[in-house]
Amino acid sequence: MAEIIEFSGAVLTGPEEERRGLWSVDGRLTFVRPLAKPDVVLDGWVLPGLVDAHCHVGLGKGGAVDEETARLQATADRNAGTLLIRDAGSASDTRWLQRRADMPRIIRAGRHIARQRRYIPGLAEEVEPEDLMEAVRKQARSGDGWVKIVGDWIDRSAGDLGPSFPAAVVKDAVAAAHDEGARVTAHCFAEGTIDDMLDAGIDCIEHATGLLPHHIPRLLDQDVPIVPTLINIATFPDIAKQAETKFPRYAAHMIALWEGRHERVLEAFDAGVRVYAGTDAGSVIKHGRIGEEILELQRAGLPAAAALDAACWSAREWLGADGISEGASADVVLYAKDPRASLEIVLQPGCTVLRGHISGSAGH
Repeated sequence: MAEIIEFSGAVLTGPEEERRGLWSVDGRLTFVRPLAKPDVVLDGWVLPGLVDAHCHVGLGKGGAVDEETARLQATADRNAGTLLIRDAGSASDTRWLQRRADMPRIIRAGRHIARQRRYIPGLAEEVEPEDLMEAVRKQARSGDGWVKIVGDWIDRSAGDLGPSFPAAVVKDAVAAAHDEGARVTAHCFAEGTIDDMLDAGIDCIEHATGLLPHHIPRLLDQDVPIVPTLINIATFPDIAKQAETKFPRYAAHMIALWEGRHERVLEAFDAGVRVYAGTDAGSVIKHGRIGEEILELQRAGLPAAAALDAACWSAREWLGADGISEGASADVVLYAKDPRASLEIVLQPGCTVLRGHISGSAGH
């Protein structure tokens, strides 16, 4: 680790805030020029490390992965500029990664909780409704302040998406998590699931493909953000194709949700609902794709600066993490161009600095 790093380019402390003069001294940021000469000078546009607000480090198609695979997943995220991950459920205990100085910071949610035989096998803790509250308490105690509930999945008896748990049970479970000091987020594909979760006092909605106009005032009143995971929603046509012979109503529903994905996100954003970027990397989606998710938010209609903000300044503030400020940990990402003007550059970070450690090459 270089003891003193000088950042010679523009420093973006917010979507519209730019300044010059930033250093990392022993892994901490400062706007005060050190007396000693820098060990390294890095050129480029400096932003806080990106945030992937829906990511599954340590998770594979069948559940938990070995430590080397988890390390490679986290490394891919770091190399893409993601220096802070909000874990959205993992079958692996990734606390060992939290202790590594070269790995992104991870805010863990424990293992996500699903209904028995109503989710991808091996991924979640599967329970029946009468056991949901205790499962939520358990995961709240084992995580870092978040719990993830799978709110809906295909109900094969109905041939379509259906709620995983009765609304009253979800409400009690969310209250139990809050009692444990944890926030709760929920996987929500279907329209009605969002109503149930808002009734329960949920803290965040994942995917939100079933968002309807009447949900928006409730999201605003309850200050509930959404994490659309648009690069994951792109898989819906393939899911529908595989299901259309046996479950035609479910297949048609998934296609309709996919077709309206951009319109729903833009409508929520325009109304003032907070939107954050998450890739859903894990069992299906490859890690290291935060740049693609940012660009997909722009395709949905968000201005470039807002799409970037969804994975940067505001996302860090939401999760209680420092941005670029005096004394903050030196967790930054550098780009060759101003990403607010050339958003595609988010696919090509010049280098990252994590806890004062440099990865990549953008300096001299």
